[in-house]
This record gives sequence, structure tokens and C-alpha cells, in this order.
Amino acid sequence: MSSISRTVWILSLISLCTDAASEMLYPVMPVYLKTIGFSVIFIGILEGLAEAVSGLSKGYFGKLSDATGKRVPFVRLGYTLSAISKPMLAIFTYPLWVFFSRTTDRLGKGIRTGARDALLSDEATPATKGKIFGFHRSMDTLGAVIGPAFALVYLYYNPTHYKGLFLIAFVPGILAILATLFLKQKKNPSPKEKSTVSFFSFLNYWKQSDIRYRKLLIGLLVFALFNSSDVFLLLKVKESGVSDTYVIGLYIFYNLIYSIFAFPLGIIADKLGMKNIFISGLIIFSVVYAGMGITTELWWFVILFLLYGIYAAATEGIAKAWISNIADKKDTATAIGTYTGFQSICSFFASSLAGFIWFQWGSTTAFISASIITSFVVIYFLLSE
Repeated sequence: MSSISRTVWILSLISLCTDAASEMLYPVMPVYLKTIGFSVIFIGILEGLAEAVSGLSKGYFGKLSDATGKRVPFVRLGYTLSAISKPMLAIFTYPLWVFFSRTTDRLGKGIRTGARDALLSDEATPATKGKIFGFHRSMDTLGAVIGPAFALVYLYYNPTHYKGLFLIAFVPGILAILATLFLKQKKNPSPKEKSTVSFFSFLNYWKQSDIRYRKLLIGLLVFALFNSSDVFLLLKVKESGVSDTYVIGLYIFYNLIYSIFAFPLGIIADKLGMKNIFISGLIIFSVVYAGMGITTELWWFVILFLLYGIYAAATEGIAKAWISNIADKKDTATAIGTYTGFQSICSFFASSLAGFIWFQWGSTTAFISASIITSFVVIYFLLSE
């Protein structure tokens, strides 16, 4: 742990607090929106638009962070917006206000992502990128264990009192804001003029980037197009007759496994190569989705969610570490912001496609088809340099 710097610790604790607040609300958000009169269609549109805002803004603000040579201001503003969006949902229930609240949360994520990951990259060497990003993902996901666990206990004693939960979620959000005050800005080389950055200027990075980055991004985004929301995994479990308590319990279990494995797998990736660990993660994903397509037994779901946690630990932080090793240091936020931006948009289409396939041909077809496509992505990475 000696190579985990002060900045990495602070960023990891900020992410832990923010994720605890967000994931505290994740299991109850659809239910809450229904109780205030929102239809399933409107919920889908709301989440889709919010994710689109997040996706596009990640690329722009990543580029802006590189162009200005600043990181910390983007991190502070991003986490502040996400924190204040939580109680906003409990104060007013008008559709426009709810949309504004959700968009504020996602915009905050878009503003901070590229700059934060660039800060993490700056705190590592090429030989420790996996370790640093893995440690951050581990702490971040620990928040995804604490948040839903608290929500489960809260709703046990206060059933249907959703507004109180939204207000409580503001507490870890405030802690995250306060923690950002301890971040210090390092001087970045050769900042460009801010005026050169337009909203879609980050798209030019694709043409300017290293061929290795483009090859990597193609594989990552094809996979993202078929990697639907985790909600579909939970819906499959629910479809099999498992109670709500067990469904939320499985989600907490998955995040716990993710949190436990992210750090050691990051260290292993530094030794064995990012590509090898990432491909191993994709293989596990393919196995999990094939299994989800054919099983209906709770004990199998436990095994599959355990494997799913290992898959996430072997891919999410590793992908960013891999990108940061390829990209020029002055373009780190742009490179990661461009990837995460396109990933958000692809994820929206992936969930829409999965929902359509599920509706037309059933859950088995939805999961098996994603498993097969992922196998082709594995082959692509094996054959590419």
C-alpha cells in the first residue's frame, strides 16, 4: 500500500462516499418514480436522456481539462453537482424538476470523470497503473456495498418512506464535497487555450490518437454495445421467483466481490499485462451471461454473481489503466473521457436492444446472444496487437 499516494486515497474516499449515496438510491429509484406517478416509459426516457448528457459531457470536459491543464476544479464541481442532486428529488416531484435533478447528477459525473482519472494516472507509473486504478475501483465499489445495505435496513424499518432516503443520501455527498477541498492541483505541462475547445471537439481526438488507442476503443465499444444494464440481471433473478430481499442481497454481494478483487487484479494486470487480464474478464462475462440465460436456481445465481463481480474487477478499472498507458500524458483526460463518453452512449443502446430482444424472444435469447457476441470480442482482442 506504500505506493498509494495521498491524492489517490482522497479520490478513492470521495468516490466511496459518492457511490454510497448513489447506490443507496439505485434499488428504490424506479419504485419511487412510480409512486409519484411516473410511467415505465417515462422512466426509461428519463434515464436514457440523463445517460446521454453524461456520455457527451465526459468527452467535452475531459478535453477541456487537458486544454486548460486543470484537474481539481472539474473534480470539485462534478462531485458537488452529484451531491446536491440527491435531495432535489425529494423536494419537488414535478416531471421537469425530476428530469433536471437526474440530469444534474449525470452532468456531475460527466464533468469529473476525465479529470479524476487523469489525476489517478498522474499518480502512477506505467508499471503501477493497474494497481492505482484497481485500488480506486475497489474503494468506489465498496460504496456500492454500503449504500444498498443501508437502504435495505432503512426500508425494513421505514417501508415506502423513500423521500427520507433521498435526504439521507445527501450526507455522504457532503462528505465527498468536503474531501475534494484536500485535493491539490499539480501543474500540467503545455496547457492549451480554453477557447479552442468546442463541445464536440473531443471527437477530433479519434483522428489524432495513436492507432493502438483506436484499435482498443473499437473492441471496448463493440463490447459495450452488448453489455446491457445490470438491471437486466436483477430482472432475470426476479423473473425466476426470487424475493426482493434476495435480489438486493445478490446486488450487494456482487459489489462486495467486485470491491475485494479490483485491487489485487489491478496488481496482477501490472505484472501479466492489461490485455491478458481484460480478456480473462470478458471470458468470465461470456460464461456468466450464458449461465444467466439457462438457469433459474438461486444457488446458481449466487455463483454467477460471484463470477460477475470478478469480471467487473478484471475489466472496468483495467480498461482505463490500459488507455492511460497508451495515451500521451497531456491527453489522458481526453482519451479516457472520449472512451467513457462513447461507452455511456453504447450502454444506452445496449440496454434498449436487450429490452427489445427480451420482449420479443425472452430473457434466454437476450443473455445468450450477448454471450456469443462477447466471444467474438475476445477473438478480436486475441488477434489484435
